[in-house]
Amino acid sequence: MIKKEWLEKGFIDEPVESGLDLKKEIRNLCREKNAVIMAHYYTEGVIQDLADFVGDSLALAQKAAKTDADIIVMCGVHFMGETNKILCPGKKVLVPDLNATCSLAESCPADEFARFVAAHPGYKVISYVNTTAATKAVTDVVVTSSNARQIVESFPKDEKIIFGPDRNLGNYINSITGRQMLLWNGACHVHEKFSVEKILELKKAHPDAKVLAHPECKGAVLKLADVVGSTAALLKFATKSESTEFIVATESGILHEMQKACPQKTFIPAPPDDSACACNECNYMRLITLEKLYNTLKYEWPEITVDSEIAEKAIKPIHKMLEISEKLGL
Repeated sequence: MIKKEWLEKGFIDEPVESGLDLKKEIRNLCREKNAVIMAHYYTEGVIQDLADFVGDSLALAQKAAKTDADIIVMCGVHFMGETNKILCPGKKVLVPDLNATCSLAESCPADEFARFVAAHPGYKVISYVNTTAATKAVTDVVVTSSNARQIVESFPKDEKIIFGPDRNLGNYINSITGRQMLLWNGACHVHEKFSVEKILELKKAHPDAKVLAHPECKGAVLKLADVVGSTAALLKFATKSESTEFIVATESGILHEMQKACPQKTFIPAPPDDSACACNECNYMRLITLEKLYNTLKYEWPEITVDSEIAEKAIKPIHKMLEISEKLGL
């Protein structure tokens, strides 16, 4: 039974029995309920290790579209659960904590974005996947950091394009494609915080280290980078590179997978401007814990729902992204 206080909190805080092997119980529940656990690279390492599939936003969406599980547990933020539910309307989609939102998605309220789009007739609308379902519903095609450049370049060079909500990613795509997309003024609170000065200090201390940066970072940070790419692209580069030291300017959760893939290499998290922190974490992703994951599977709540009218509109740009990505081999 779902308690009233759980509804108010947005997650189940039922105490877990002392001494319970949570990892074992979670896997048992998955088998019993035909559930699959998906986790983003930015979640805690213990969550990533327990998941059936770990990936970035594009990979998670692709996996959700093909899974035969009855229940999808999305260990990530709310919009990721929405995307899974839109792609799999007949499946139960759970997120361990409904408070796990996204600052980038919040920076682009659907009603304001819709008015912005209406004020610029004749523009194609490209929205980053880090948006709510309602924002996706006023979009022509969704992109992720893995496929944004290729999808933008799939449009004619003279196409008028609105790109939202991440201004940093939009500016980066404009700079490497020569486009002049009209940008919504949104940003990720994690990637906005990286300190140029502290990265330069790290480069002095580690002169042979390669700087890896996510395109959601500010332009000044990207200029320092040896490689700019999605979390999946940065992981792939680190794995194949002959370099042994890396300074990583993205959410520090990715370092877990990097270290697993390359235990002999050194990965240094790029620091934020806040002098009290040595790395940069997404407080929303960190809301997903082992205890909440266990309770979510046990009680099959919190469940993600999407208004049917919004879902009908939002699925079109998501399918468009998946179609283009498959065509381009992404």
